[in-house]
Amino acid sequence: MTQHSRDTPQFYLTAPSPCPYLAGKEERKVFTHLVGERADELNNILTQGGFRRSQSIAYRPACEGCRACISVRVIAKEFCPTRSMRRIEKRNADIVGKMRAAVPTPEQYAVFRGYLDSRHRDGGMADMTVLDYAMMVEDSHIKTRIVEYRRRPTIHSREGDNKAVPDRRAGDLLAVALTDVLGDGLSMVYSFFDPDEAARSLGTFMVLDHITRAQSMGLAYVYLGYWVRGSRKMDYKGRFLPQQRLTPDGWARVG
Repeated sequence: MTQHSRDTPQFYLTAPSPCPYLAGKEERKVFTHLVGERADELNNILTQGGFRRSQSIAYRPACEGCRACISVRVIAKEFCPTRSMRRIEKRNADIVGKMRAAVPTPEQYAVFRGYLDSRHRDGGMADMTVLDYAMMVEDSHIKTRIVEYRRRPTIHSREGDNKAVPDRRAGDLLAVALTDVLGDGLSMVYSFFDPDEAARSLGTFMVLDHITRAQSMGLAYVYLGYWVRGSRKMDYKGRFLPQQRLTPDGWARVG
């Protein structure tokens, strides 16, 4: 029997299944395992080639007759927020984000569970337990981080009283992003937020924050995964300009 090194990637093709983005379509994926000493290097190469990571798996669409899923990455240094994006940043000025080691916590899972129950009740992740969530965070052989977004501590004064009163909600966890640190950028693997704070547009805010982080870290791009024309779930990714989209001829600038 032929033996393959853990450092030599082997690629596999999934069976067809219903497309989660476009009604009436089927999807197939090509995937490989991100294990061994070269996992980090391999993930960098594959991400630049349009792959995404899920735990220790790198995958990309390989659908017959459909090329709707297009990899996008924001050009961090040149990014310019729109007026509505600046309003979102101002709306969330009371939030502070902290990048930390990829360690799952019950607090994160509580937000994750609420997000799934509110936004993705019928999705493929709907039945994820706390152990499943821990695996999603920890099962990584590459440089992965968690960014936690918490309500910034603020001090209020009682009306007619000079006594300072701390905000009881200070420190509340509002959103979380699971992020890979690549050689040329940040790759947003998965993000979620408290559904009760939907008016804050926290999904957009986390992308904006990652762009700022990439700039400060001297990284060129923020990888957002797949933009799918015609899918409301993925349409927002096209708003972060300028960006590059992966075509058969390579990365092409848009905006």
